[in-house]
Amino acid sequence: MVKNPCFVSLSIFIILSFLSTISFADIELGSFIQPNNQNIKWDSPNNTFSLGFIPVSSFPPLYSVAINFSGIPIWKAGGDSGIVDSNSRFEFLRNGNLRLINSSSTVLWESNTANVGVTIATLDNSGNLALRNASTVFWSSFDNPTDTILPGQNFTTSKTLKSGPYSFNLTKSGNLTLRWNTETLYWNQGLNSSINSNLTSPILSLSDTGILQLSDITLQSSVRVAYSSDFGDTNLFRFLRLDSDGNLRMYSSVGGGNAIERWAAVVDQCLVYGWCGNMGVCSYNDTSPVCGCASRNFELADPNDSRKGCKRKSDITNCSSSLTMMELDNTMYLTYQPELSSQLFNAGTAGCKSNCLKDPTCIASTALSDGTGVCYYKTTSVVSAYHSPTIPSISYVKICGSEDPNPPPSALTAALSGKSFQFRGWVVAVAVLVTVVAVVLLEGGLWIWCCRNSPKFNSFSAQYALLEYASGAPVQFSFSDLHSSTKGFKEKLGSGGFGTVYKGILANKSVVAVKQLEGIEQGEKQFRMEVATISSTHHLNLVRLVGFCSEGRHRLLVYEFMKNGSLDGFLFAADGNSGKILNWESRFNIALGTGKGLTYLHEECRDCIVHCDIKPENILLDDNYNAKVSDFGLSKLINPKDHRRTLTSVRGTRGYLAPEWVANLPITSKSDVYSYGMVLLEIVSGRRNFDVSEETGWKKFSMWAYDEFEKGNIFSIIDKRLSENELDMEQVLRAIQVSFWCIQEQTSQRPKMGKVVQMLEGITEIERPPIPKAASEVSVGGMTMSVSDSIIASSTIATSARAPSSTSSSLRFSRDLTSI
Repeated sequence: MVKNPCFVSLSIFIILSFLSTISFADIELGSFIQPNNQNIKWDSPNNTFSLGFIPVSSFPPLYSVAINFSGIPIWKAGGDSGIVDSNSRFEFLRNGNLRLINSSSTVLWESNTANVGVTIATLDNSGNLALRNASTVFWSSFDNPTDTILPGQNFTTSKTLKSGPYSFNLTKSGNLTLRWNTETLYWNQGLNSSINSNLTSPILSLSDTGILQLSDITLQSSVRVAYSSDFGDTNLFRFLRLDSDGNLRMYSSVGGGNAIERWAAVVDQCLVYGWCGNMGVCSYNDTSPVCGCASRNFELADPNDSRKGCKRKSDITNCSSSLTMMELDNTMYLTYQPELSSQLFNAGTAGCKSNCLKDPTCIASTALSDGTGVCYYKTTSVVSAYHSPTIPSISYVKICGSEDPNPPPSALTAALSGKSFQFRGWVVAVAVLVTVVAVVLLEGGLWIWCCRNSPKFNSFSAQYALLEYASGAPVQFSFSDLHSSTKGFKEKLGSGGFGTVYKGILANKSVVAVKQLEGIEQGEKQFRMEVATISSTHHLNLVRLVGFCSEGRHRLLVYEFMKNGSLDGFLFAADGNSGKILNWESRFNIALGTGKGLTYLHEECRDCIVHCDIKPENILLDDNYNAKVSDFGLSKLINPKDHRRTLTSVRGTRGYLAPEWVANLPITSKSDVYSYGMVLLEIVSGRRNFDVSEETGWKKFSMWAYDEFEKGNIFSIIDKRLSENELDMEQVLRAIQVSFWCIQEQTSQRPKMGKVVQMLEGITEIERPPIPKAASEVSVGGMTMSVSDSIIASSTIATSARAPSSTSSSLRFSRDLTSI
């Protein structure tokens, strides 16, 4: 029977239309996909993942073949080299080979599985593409990653993530490494010192809860390397990716092509080697890293892409005039392994400059300026610089001729940096722009002058003040603005040695904490200078200063608002308030974050900042329970008329003051270390360090805790509200031992904060701490504080040998050069 030709034609049309949108769970031999028909793709059975061409650029139209999750690529055929045009093909040949060819039929990538027995390809629901037969997998995307690791994917020592010149590897010892051009090692994350590093076959994996962990047959359990900031949520798609900027990051996504960064290996992007290209200088505008050139002796290698580095306008190899070394303050040229030892010299600042000038192989140098005399000579073909006001190093770069420093930053010079006027039209355009801006400013000034007495103007001025903050400067508020935003200082958040804090809401609806300072005797100019210093101190674990008010006798500081309040509200919460009890993991992260914040203040700022009042009340927690140290730098604002530091002028808090406070000995960063040790002990125990009870034999808790530690009764020290199942006993033991090192009577026995952080992280081994010597009680200004007899004796000898001077009060901010 002959079928109706119209019916046959319609059937063929329906079949072809269906084939054009079909999704494959299994991919058969002979299948292929092309960029010009993106409706044909290979999908996982649940349609979570798909393999197909994705656009890379529109002009010209270029594509990559990628496995993607809701538009997020997680594997690319050929990686960065697999960029093709619209006439390319991704084909699964009948001989079992999977390959990508461009329009000229050149093979850009292939699986190398021809004639080995492959019968089918599958893309499963975990995002793994596999070439296999009924029993054997011959190739898979999980075993051949490009730049991403997914949950369920094992990353071993034989695998590499690559993104441009950057690569990520797992070493046989279990270290995670990031390298530039396969050699320069700029990030190296090691295992805890308590772990046996002689691993057999380490495997790195990412859990669906957001934990990056390391396992090995020699380990009893997996070692947790890093956590996502939202770990625990299983309803998110997670992945670990080596980004094009050389940073390894953990992301989470709910789909829609959007992914949120949850963890980064390198916290400071400017420390990624080569991120700004050869001779480029990395710095920060407000919060984002930017690339530029050292001076106008250089120009951008590519005016359209500042990350491609800089080049000299005059070549130093054929310099017709004299070679000179241009000085770059607050700048260092990054030096990592393997060049770390070969480029290190002890030359001092002067020798660092002159010796490099004489050496024809040296193109730049960096003097650490930390008293060690260490100098790094840069002789490599590529150098990478980092500039920041917090960097004490001085660098020198070799140039031909006289110096031509960069102009002061401004909107116009920034816009024209590295460019020249090639057309006279630019001159006209700039003239028109300047004229328009001048007219707008004139009209705006007239409007402000006319309306300055309007009741609505105050709210506008507050919003305008926020624009100052966007530029990086602390915002100056009027007292009436802050009085209004706090509703007459109605909602009190807390109080301390430096004043009372109130909750406020600014004109732009931002929630802030407003501190009314007490005991400020500095003049207007000095107060503003100290505020500027505090506002320039930026760190993840420091509370950010938004602005200030200095009006008549009113001195106020405006900080970012911390939703979860201070640490004491969680450590010493009533037993019935179980919702405010922190688990051990959160406590350890808080201890570590606080340590990192103090390390920055003590060791990484241009001038050492000693806090002088570390206690749980000054450790605030943000929405994610990240620790942020508050009230840093405020001790410099309290300047008693009496130059001597007397017992009545002590601003610290009972239980946290180091013995040298009441002994009238110099106050250094080691005083903060003592206070931190007391806080660390409280984090472990969940009770005040100065509490005495029948359980402790009426001893001071810190002394009783050491006795229990000596007896091996660790669990008697730990907070009884913590479940034993959630405790990481290695971390707990480290924290307890570190706390005892920190509260040593002699400052020379206490470690620096940087060392404290390394001991907590397990990077540095911890020796058994000696006993903190028994202390006697001294009454100071109505409160009791501890100070050992030997400290008092040494103080008596010291004070009898010399007369009191004005330096004693300022020593609390001096740099502590004592090392353990």
